[in-house]
Amino acid sequence: MLYQSSNPHGGDIYTEPVRLDFSASLNPLGTPPAVIDAIKQAAEHADCYPDPHCRKAVAAISHHEVVPPEFILMGNGAAELIYSFCHASAPHSALIAVPTFSEYETALAGSSCRIIFHSMLCEDDFFLQENFTETILNSKPNVVFLCNPNNPTGRLISSALLRKVLSLCEIIKARLFVDESFIELSDEKFVLNTLIADHPHLFLLKSFTKSYALAGIRVGYCLCSDHYLLQRMSRTVQPWNVSVIAQAAAEAAVNEAKSLQEARAIIKTERKYLSTALGRLGFQVCPSDANFLLFRAPAGLDTKLRKRGIAIRNCANFTGLGKGWYRIAVRKHEENEILIQTMEQIVKERA
Repeated sequence: MLYQSSNPHGGDIYTEPVRLDFSASLNPLGTPPAVIDAIKQAAEHADCYPDPHCRKAVAAISHHEVVPPEFILMGNGAAELIYSFCHASAPHSALIAVPTFSEYETALAGSSCRIIFHSMLCEDDFFLQENFTETILNSKPNVVFLCNPNNPTGRLISSALLRKVLSLCEIIKARLFVDESFIELSDEKFVLNTLIADHPHLFLLKSFTKSYALAGIRVGYCLCSDHYLLQRMSRTVQPWNVSVIAQAAAEAAVNEAKSLQEARAIIKTERKYLSTALGRLGFQVCPSDANFLLFRAPAGLDTKLRKRGIAIRNCANFTGLGKGWYRIAVRKHEENEILIQTMEQIVKERA
């Protein structure tokens, strides 16, 4: 848990009352009913230690991802796997394309790792450009971190560029860490799991938090064909880190393809609605391929919305952004309408 420090992330519904939380970018349909049922049934076994090998959940993920079970390591949320990866791989240098999820940098800061930043530019709509390959060749890091689609920008990396980066990392003997936590809620068709077997330096991070709205359960997994790396990662955490409830939720969730399909349809429609509405308010809106939007508005917008019971993500703490940058989740239409109407009131008051 956090101790005498502030929470740098979204999803804080505990400090103040929140009636609508746009700060956590989850499946707008919520947790699938079948997963809720699995959680309730698993609660009946609260007196049992969880399976330290996560056998049933791993088998379900293996079938879902079409990879061997030995390529899978589960964790107490994707965040735990970020920390165990950094601890186990112990890189001397790491390259991070920013702005992006802050936990990569935080996890690396626990060692003597040198962090190199590659800035994605606002004028490019924060889309990762070909010059990223030049940064790789010039810096020759031990690890390259990418988030696809990227958090908080929502941009997908082109499949051609991803292949180039994968090849370059192999040449310079660097690991390529790709966080795909939001991939199943995007329109992406190019998936990297098919390349895992032939590229042991490739590491994919996956999360149930976003796709199946399981933020409170804490369960994620990674895919990698480097068995020695997964063994070292496993030794950095306690053997029962994935609870009985988390394993049951994961096993049930991977069978909810219909829920994901319905969610993607809603996200595509509502993302366009929100983007257009934010633009009409005079805010700068970045294009997004994910279930959230990054935009720039007058500083203090999040505070004014919070007073009205609506939480959005203040992105001032992201490297490469600053004051006035915000991220909102794409939710159901009636909720999105409330957000926009409330923002309209705030803009009128400010005028």
